[in-house]
Amino acid sequence: QVQLVESGGGLVQPGGSLRLSCVLSGHSGSGLVMAWFRQASGKERELVASVTSGETIRYADSVKGRFTISRDARRNTMWLQMDSLKPEDTAMYYCAADRSNRPYLIAARIDYWGQGTQVTVST
Repeated sequence: QVQLVESGGGLVQPGGSLRLSCVLSGHSGSGLVMAWFRQASGKERELVASVTSGETIRYADSVKGRFTISRDARRNTMWLQMDSLKPEDTAMYYCAADRSNRPYLIAARIDYWGQGTQVTVST
């Protein structure tokens, strides 16, 4: 059974940083794209960043230059380093994995989801 477990969310002031982690179990990770989505209150779930098994990376325009996605295949772990955080980054962040292995993803078609971790950017 494939499982994704996120950690690292919390409360941070504007301009601060957080690092999210996601551990994959029940699958080798080979051939999977892994990604971070987020969903703010009252809004649709949106793709933040993705990394394929071949290390092709994609970012949403809203986070380019501030967020960095990375992945370690041996440890089956993915991270999202979030710097220069803004109040509009406040959301539930979800780890995702998909067998399409493509960098562009649609939430409705994702194969596997984590439970989510809350990120709140506020004074």
